[in-house]
Order: sequence, then C-alpha cells, then structure tokens
Amino acid sequence: MGSLLSQLGLECGGKDVREKERHLRANDRELNLSYKYADNAIKTSKYNIFTFLPLNLFEQFQRLANAYFLFLLCLQSIPEVSSLPWYTTVVPLVLVLSMTMAKDSSDDMNRHRCDKQVNNRKVEILIGGELQSEKWMDVQVGDIIKLENNQFVTADLLLLSSSEPLNLVYIETAELDGETNLKVKQALTVTGKLEDSIEKLANFNGEVRCEPPNNRLDKFTGTLTLNGETYSLDNERILLRGCTLRNTQWCFGLVVFGGPDTKLMQNCGRTTFKRTSIDRLMNVLVLNIFGFLMIMCLILAIGNGIWEYQEGSKFAAFLPKGVNAPFSAFLTFWSYVIILNTVVPISLYISVEIIRLGNSFYINWDRKMYYPKSDTPAEARTTTLNEELGQIKYIFSDKTGTLTQNIMTFNKCSINGKSYGELLDFSGQRVEINEKTEKVDFSWNNLADPKFCFHDNSLVEEVREGNPEVQAFFRLLALCHTVMPEEKKEGELYYQAQSPDEGALVTAARNFGFVFRSRTPERITVVEMGELVTYELLAVLDFNNVRKRMSVIVRSPEGKLTLYCKGADTIIFERLNPSCSNLTEVTTEHLNEFAGEGLRTLALAYKDIDPEYMEDWKLRHHEANTAMDEREEKLDALYEEIEKGLQLLGSTAVEDKLQDGVPQTIEQLSKADIKIWVLTGDKQETAENIGYSCNMLRDEMNEVFIVSANTAEEVRKELQTARRKMTPDGTEEPTVKKSRSGLFCLLKTETVADEPVNGEYAMVINGHSLAFALEKDMEMELLRTACMCQTVICCRVTPLQKAQVVELVKKYKQAVTLAVGDGANDVSMIKAAHIGVGISGQEGMQAVLSSDYSFAQFRYLQRLLLVHGRWSYLRMCKFLRYFFYKNFTFTFVHFWYGFFCGFSAQTVYDEWFITLYNLVYTALPVLSLSLLDQDVNDWWSFQYPQLYTPGQLNQYFSKRAFVYTVLHSGYSSLVLFFIPWAAMYDTVRDDGKEIVDYQSFALLAQTCLLIAVSIQLGLDTHYWTAVNQFFLWGSLSVYFAVIFTMYSNGMFLTLISSFPFIGTARNSLNQPNVWLTMLLTSILCVLPVVAYRFLRILLWPTINDKVRYKVRQDKVLPPAPRRVQARRTSTRRSGYAFSHAQGYGDLVTSGKFLRRTPKSRPALFSQTDSPLAQTQPQSYRTISEWEEPPLSP
Repeated sequence: MGSLLSQLGLECGGKDVREKERHLRANDRELNLSYKYADNAIKTSKYNIFTFLPLNLFEQFQRLANAYFLFLLCLQSIPEVSSLPWYTTVVPLVLVLSMTMAKDSSDDMNRHRCDKQVNNRKVEILIGGELQSEKWMDVQVGDIIKLENNQFVTADLLLLSSSEPLNLVYIETAELDGETNLKVKQALTVTGKLEDSIEKLANFNGEVRCEPPNNRLDKFTGTLTLNGETYSLDNERILLRGCTLRNTQWCFGLVVFGGPDTKLMQNCGRTTFKRTSIDRLMNVLVLNIFGFLMIMCLILAIGNGIWEYQEGSKFAAFLPKGVNAPFSAFLTFWSYVIILNTVVPISLYISVEIIRLGNSFYINWDRKMYYPKSDTPAEARTTTLNEELGQIKYIFSDKTGTLTQNIMTFNKCSINGKSYGELLDFSGQRVEINEKTEKVDFSWNNLADPKFCFHDNSLVEEVREGNPEVQAFFRLLALCHTVMPEEKKEGELYYQAQSPDEGALVTAARNFGFVFRSRTPERITVVEMGELVTYELLAVLDFNNVRKRMSVIVRSPEGKLTLYCKGADTIIFERLNPSCSNLTEVTTEHLNEFAGEGLRTLALAYKDIDPEYMEDWKLRHHEANTAMDEREEKLDALYEEIEKGLQLLGSTAVEDKLQDGVPQTIEQLSKADIKIWVLTGDKQETAENIGYSCNMLRDEMNEVFIVSANTAEEVRKELQTARRKMTPDGTEEPTVKKSRSGLFCLLKTETVADEPVNGEYAMVINGHSLAFALEKDMEMELLRTACMCQTVICCRVTPLQKAQVVELVKKYKQAVTLAVGDGANDVSMIKAAHIGVGISGQEGMQAVLSSDYSFAQFRYLQRLLLVHGRWSYLRMCKFLRYFFYKNFTFTFVHFWYGFFCGFSAQTVYDEWFITLYNLVYTALPVLSLSLLDQDVNDWWSFQYPQLYTPGQLNQYFSKRAFVYTVLHSGYSSLVLFFIPWAAMYDTVRDDGKEIVDYQSFALLAQTCLLIAVSIQLGLDTHYWTAVNQFFLWGSLSVYFAVIFTMYSNGMFLTLISSFPFIGTARNSLNQPNVWLTMLLTSILCVLPVVAYRFLRILLWPTINDKVRYKVRQDKVLPPAPRRVQARRTSTRRSGYAFSHAQGYGDLVTSGKFLRRTPKSRPALFSQTDSPLAQTQPQSYRTISEWEEPPLSP
C-alpha cells in the first residue's frame, strides 16, 4: 500500500507538512529520530505479494479498452441480455490481462531483487563508541559511517575526514551523470582534525542546518555549527549516494539525507510520458468507434422494437408472459453491444505493443549503427515512439560533440599581440600543415606528453628564452583550471579533465614547460621550466552560464597575489584595463583569423591584487559563502567586483574536428524535407562557419540572414526584413488555424500555416537577439521567419533557450520534432522535443540517460529516421488500416444479418469462430506484416530520401484514411453477407437434400470472410518472406483443422452445448457450389481494390510507386563515381563557447574545427553496398513528384 499512499500524496512517516529545513546533530539518534526523517532503505518496486493482484488489475482497468471489455463481461452474465457465451469475452480479456500482468510482475520482481541487494549491503557505522558492520537499510540520519576505497557511498554524507592529505577524497560519479573522470571533494579543516580517531569521532556533536531534500545534484546549501562557530557547507563538502570512492584509503562522513531523500533517489522521478501522434489519433478514433457502435446498436434495437410490435404479436400465444416490445428493444440494444464489440478488439492494443517492441529490437540489433571504436551499439531506450521517427519535420541539434568529435587539440595562440601556430615559407606565404609536416621537438622537456603535436618552433624558442609574456601565458594555463592529475608512474601524468578544452590547454602548458603536477584544495604545484613551484590557492571563482569565465587567485612563493582569468572574449574584453586597448585590437584580429578556420577560442587575462584589499575581500567572501539566503547572488557580486581592470595576455585556439559523415547526413535529411536547426553555445561567426562545413549553409542559397541586433525593436525589424525578402507578396499577419483536438475536443490548438517561399534561405541568430525574439509579443515573428528558412542556426544560446525554441515550434507548427545532443546542457532540449536522441560522446552520459534513442555518431541519425523510422511508421499504419478493415468487415456482417433474423441478436458466426478470429486466425499474419514488411530496402531508402515525406504529411494513416477503411469494410461486408445468402437461398445438395440452414450459412459466411481478409493481407504485403507465407497459409490451415475438429461427432458428444455445429463442415465443404461461392466473394471483394490501385499508379503515381517501379527495373545497380571532398578556405569568423554545465570546475569551452570545402556542393553518397557503414559517401538520385516512370502494360 506504500505505493498507493505515495500516489495519494501521503507518507508512511506521518509527515503532513513539507520539510522546509533539515536540522540534525551528529551521534544523537534520539533527537534525529524525533524529526521522523526517512531511513536509508529504498523501495523502487510498485507491488508486494498482497497488493500485486488488486493494484495491477486496478491499473490495467484504467485503460479504456480493458474497462470496456469488463463491462461487456458483466453484460454477458445477464441471461436476458447475453447472446454470446461467456468465454468469447473472458478468453481474450484474460489472455491480455495475463500477458500484461506477467510483464509487470517480472519487472517488479527485478526491482525487488535490486532493492534487496542494495539495502543489504554492509557498511561500518559508529554506534556506542565503536564501529559496527550494519546493513545500508539500518543507517539513520545523523550517523557517522566509514567508507573504504572502491566502496559505494551509502547515503548523502557530509565529509568529515579522510586518509588523504588535506582531507581530500576522490570520487567517481558515473552512477549520477555517467562521467568516469574523478572529481575531488574536501572536508572542512575543523572536521578534518578528527582523522580516524574513533574517540574523537564518537564525541563529535556538530549540528547541521541545511536545505530540505531536493534533486539538485550540483548545489548544496547549509551550515555546520561546532563549538559555537558556524562554518559554510556547499557541494564540495558533500558525498552523494551513488558515487564511488576512488584512490582514497578511507573516509568518514555524517549522514545528511538517507534513502528516498538522497539526491540520487530524488532524481528518479518519472519523466514526462511521450505519446505518438498515432496514439493520440487512435484515442480519438476509438472514442468515435464507441459512438458508432452505439448508433448501430440503437438502429438494431429500434428494428427489434418495430419487429416485435408488428410480427412478434403473432407468436405471443407461445410465450408465457407475452411480448413487451419496448423492453425487448432495450434488452436487444445491450445484446448487440456484446455482439458488435469486435469493432474495438482488445487484441489491438497488445498487438501494437508487440509491433513497437519488435521494431525497437531492430534498432538495437542494427550492426550498421554500431560504433566499434567505443563498442557502442544503438539503443532504443523507449518502445513507444518508433513510428514517430518516420514523421520528423524539425531536427534541433547541438554542435559540439554532436556534429563534431569534441576531441580537442591545441592548435594556435596569440600572445602579447603575436600569433603562433602558422608556418610560413621564405616568401612569407602560409604553408599547409599535414601529417608529413615536421613537428616541434619537445625532447628537452622530460614531462612532455608524447602525443602532443605542434609545428611552430618559434613559440618553443620564446618560452625557452624566458619571454615573460609567453611564460605568464602558459603559467595561467597551468594554474587556472580544475583538472585533476594522476601520476601512476614517475613522470607519467594523466589528466582528469571535466571538459576536453581544459585537458587540451593544460596539456599544451605541460609541453611548453609549465607542467601542472599536483593539487590540493589549498595549493597547486607546477614544474616551471624544470623548477618545482608551489602556489597557494586562495580562491576559485567558479564558472556558470551567466559569468562565462572562471578565475583563480593564487599567492606565489614570493608572496605576490595574482588573479588569473580565462573566458569568452566578449566577457573578458569588457573587464580589461583601458591601457590594453591597442593589444585588444590586435588580439581581436587574431581571434577573427582563428575563428575563420573554425577553431574554438578563449581569451586570457590576469591582475595583480593588493594584499590589504585581498584580506578585506576574503572576509566579505566568507560572509557571503556562509549565508543561507541568496548565497549565489552575493558571491556573484563579489566576483564581479574583483574581476575588473584585467591585463590581457592573449588568446588560445583549439581544434575540434567534424564527425565522419556529418555533411552527407545533413544533406540527406534536407532532401527528405526535414528542417535542421542548430542550437549551439558558440559565437556567431563559428556557428556560421560550421554551417558551411556541414552543408547546412551553401553559397548557392539565395541569402543567409544574420540577426544580431541588441534591442527588441531592431530584432523585430531584422526579422520582418528577412521575411519580406522571402515572401514579398506575403501578408503581414500570420495565417493561424484554430482547432480542437484530443478526447472530446477539449484541447485548443493554434497552427501557423506554412508560407510558400521561392528559393532557399537560411538564418543565423545570436542568443542576445534570440532572447528578445522569444518574448511573447515577438515569438510569432521569429517562428514565421525561421520556418521559411531551410536552415536555422541559433548561437550563444543557453539550455533554457534551447528548450524554449523547441517548445515554440511544437506549440504553433503541430509538427513532430527531434532533438539531438551529447551533453548535460542538451537535456532540457531533449526532454522538450517529441523525440530525444542522445549521442554517447565526451561529455558524459547525461544526454543519453535522458533520451529516447541513443547511439555514438551523428551520421547514424539518417539510418534511424530514413530506414527504421520510415519502416516503423509504414508498418504501423498498414497494421492499423488492415486491423480496422478486418474487424469492421467482421462486425458489419453481423449488422446486415440483424435485418434477416428479426433483430434477435443472433450471431451470424459460430461462437468459437468469434472467439478465435482475432486471437488465432488473423493474429500472426498481420503481425508478420507489421514486423517484416518494407516497401523498398534500406539501400533504396538512402538513394531516395523523398520517400520519407509521406510520413510528415500523415498520408498513410489519418482520419480520412480511417473513413476510407470503414467504407471499404462496408462494401466487403455487403459482398460477404449477401453473396453467400443469395447462393444458399433455396439451394439443395447434389443428393437433393437442402443445405439452407443456419449452421451451413454461418460456416460459409465465416469462411468467405477469412479468405477475403487473407487475400487483402496479401495485397497489402510488399515484402514476402518465408515467415509471411508460413503464417498466412498456416493460419488458414489451422482454421480448417479447427472447424473439422470442433464440428466432429466426438466434440459434440463431449460437450453438447459448446459444440453444436455437428457435421456442418463435412456436409457443406464437399459441395462445389460452396467453393464457387467462396471464389466469387473473394473476387468481388478484391476487384475494386486492384482496380483502384492500378488506376492510381497509372494516373497519380506517388513517390513510393515510382521508386518501387525503379527497383524492379534496376536489378543491377550501375556504379557511381567517387569524388574526394577538397578542403575549403574560408574567411568567415568562428569562435568558442562554454558548455552550460555549472558546478565546481565545470568550465567547458566550445567551438569547432571546420573542414574547408569547395563552394559548390559536392556530390553525395557514392555507391557502396552498405551505406554509411564505413562512413563512405553514397550516390544520391532525385525523382520529382511530377516525373512519371514508364509503366509496363
């Protein structure tokens, strides 16, 4: 019942108010238990042995279809109403409930097993002055526990002391964010003195006041009161449950949050449930089907009342109570509700889940989406969105790590107005750097990284000659960072960096003679040109999304105080001393050159600090750092105060290459009429440059609009100017279509119509302008202008803005969106989109953990959409059309029969046929169609990406398609009822005996029905396999085997009431006219379908028809010539940005390396046997919609 109580908002602990502040005292269980804090036991399971059956059934009957069939079962228990035996409803209902129950039971048993394993882990707890080994579940808030190396952290702990110098501990947070690089935590000095003394720890009585339980992994606010002194607590003092202790012999911690209150468990809440457009359409259709069912039942009930009034009176003498026509009509209405229930078959929902599960396995098993370098396969992390992959209209992509590799190398730099990294020949011309270019010799540096590569010897000469500016430049790189060093062997350094940028910069400083050797929370040790130097670390001014910079304040061995700062050039330049104006101009020119080559750039500056000012600043910093309210705002103000009057040192340029196959993939997706928007933190010039490298921006485009205004009115003006250029004759006001959708049409929607544009356009907008454009009064202008463009690139955007852009398109375009990213800053965008795709990259696993699908390379996205997505959508639509067809046809025959049986609610089929029709006779053939069918194979799907567009337009299944299916079913049911009825009317056998009886007619009608729907299935199948053949012919064989068995003498004598059709099969199926009737009905059912499809292909061929015709013609594919893509020179400026992840040292710079490509678009996709499997280009062909292929007569 705990799960049920939690759903009702109650807690077993008895707390009826939300916790506002946590207060605890170490080693005082009595006090801590009085607050009724949660213990450390966790429970992720939903059921127990007593609640499983009632709760699971309660959940299942919340589904409309299950509740409907339970209602039918109740009706069938009323003898006056029931016209079908109980098993016709019980068998399918129990089967569906049992399958779902078995799945839920298996999942919950696994959760129970995991809970038990975790709760029973052992940990040492300090109880009664001695360490005792206890289970995790017995740990209480306020306990002091001991952890040893490689142990999991038991609960959220306040770190007290450790075995490492200065009370450091190293932890791995892979369970929290997927990152395997080590992070450092440090205990307060006052608690570090406790060391591992059991006596001191047992006497420790510090009181902690802190924030209540929450899900913020990167934030903790609290204070520790000990001996009358108050100490500030932040995230750097806390060890979170789920972390692993590494490289630390032991540590002691005070339990602050336990079990469900830990930040790990607080983050295990349910994510937003995503539903496909087909799901939403099915809900509406099922509701309409219910209404249609009621109308049919009402018509038949009225007919029964009229018949009873006119004809039933003639039989009144034979009835004991006479005839009551209105009451008879009332009972008949409910009887027909039971009989006609097959219009909403319960097997529909279970079949849909099986199809989705199967198509998810295809994604997981696809070897062409497997990345061997990192041993990463594609993974469908959800099974409910597969068909939505075939309807994507907008893709929102991150840049760094998604389009690029996010593997950084130090390439160039600018120091004191001089640029380094270029090679010039004797005439002063630039020399192209390649693999054969001579590298700088770093043999003079014993600690240099042998993998580091640089080509400009002049920089090494400047360093070794003692140039003070150059040495200060690399000293800053060696000190201003949050990298953690590991030295497994003497001289073999390995850096654990929170971002690839920092790792590249620290490695560069290492090779140029400034080797970052070790660090503690209070000191940084650097080997400067062979001399060991230790700096005292006074403060770290952390990075966040607003600051876009980080600084450190250090004291040199000579006692000199210096602030070193690195960050975005626009941010740094605003804080420079006016004396740097000339140097700033030169450095800006160098930044433009670096950005034009697609390099990620960063500006570096420093400042000498007066000791007296520093003492005063430290006092105010301590006050702000111990404040419980507005701590971050107060610290930001202090940081802003001290980071002024900086002296510019120069800038760095780091290279980040594109991933393999990115330009080709984007070209393919564009040809599929998918619009691609890039949402990146890079500066505007970098974003523009990456657009050209990826083929999103092309020189042959009519125009690329740049929106970079600084005021709201200027932004509006730029957007309007761009829109008017694209549509000179367009209206000033957008065309907004208001409608209602959802169940009962309660959801109001507004759709902005697409506006026709002649030519191709693109738009680049920066984050500052985007902030104005996303405001309520301007968002429509942004949407209109952006959606007219083939490509939109938003630069300098924050994670929140990424999600806002996605939500804007979802709200007004009613189109299916997909977001793809690889970092923590992409999580909000991934969750906001209809489908989220995570790239397993260099920035941890947070994006993957929040995604619906994941893989290792961006190029796999085209296979996910153009192959798996399109096939899944096509299969699901075929399944739904065929399923509704066969069931409406089945039901309509009942409806027509009602007019010939006095509206008596008699069934036209054998009762066992009604039971087995959906579960046995037609189940496997339609599943094979839905799991195996494909109009063309994957190779042709790549060659003609226009095949993807019908999914975007909902052409395969919509309300209109559903109406056509119902009309088709109506026609087929007329044929299937009246042709057998006419054929059997006054008919005799060869021996002169009559066969005009109910049972013979029922057998003929149901056999004609099964053959007709099987033929229709064959017509719908494009891709025949042995499995399809086996299931189709096997199902027909099973049908005939079943009827001969059930209609036998033996079955009749066993259960007379259940098998009344004795001898019907052998007496009817030996007559030629019966088989001729089956043949005639089959021909009449399929003839209109064949004729319509022939005329449609002949007169109005679709893109699918043309490609399938081309497939038949091109049995042998001609080879396509390969072209090598040349590098492209560009003067466009690029730059850097930060990855938006906040926390201690979570400083990430962003930018990209761009390959130079020719201005004309290269030929794409030269032919291979497996497209993109080896990242080779593929040949690409175009078929226009109006072009008609020759048709064979």
